[in-house]
Amino acid sequence: MTEHERWMLTALEEARMAEAEGEVPVGAALVRAGRVLARAHNRCRQAADPTAHAELLCIREALPLTGGRLTDCTLYVTLEPCAMCAGACVNAKLLRLVYGAFDPRAGCCGSVLDLLDHTLLWSVEVWGGVLESECAALLQRFFQARRG
Repeated sequence: MTEHERWMLTALEEARMAEAEGEVPVGAALVRAGRVLARAHNRCRQAADPTAHAELLCIREALPLTGGRLTDCTLYVTLEPCAMCAGACVNAKLLRLVYGAFDPRAGCCGSVLDLLDHTLLWSVEVWGGVLESECAALLQRFFQARRG
């Protein structure tokens, strides 16, 4: 098992918690120097807040622990981030983003758009497709169950 797969399993644990709470099953873990600084899952419904994505919750929790920048951190997330979350990664000066499932409808880290390349003031190293089948299967089951 690679290091990226190991930390993606942590993000998958969070995604399963989101699913159990009726949230879209996306989970995230923010890691620095082999240690989890923050972990979170989607809480949009619970918080009645469309910005309560797993990525943003992780970033918000970790920033005070790092002096306001994530230049030596890696964010693991089970689904390719949207434009809002990709922008937060850039603004927080994240070193690296590793995600599982690609999002061909709203992904902004290479699928629909690539906001993490060199177009903005900070570029983030990106790895997609880590434990992709496990991450995608969780999302597919969740949405199939909702469609009934």
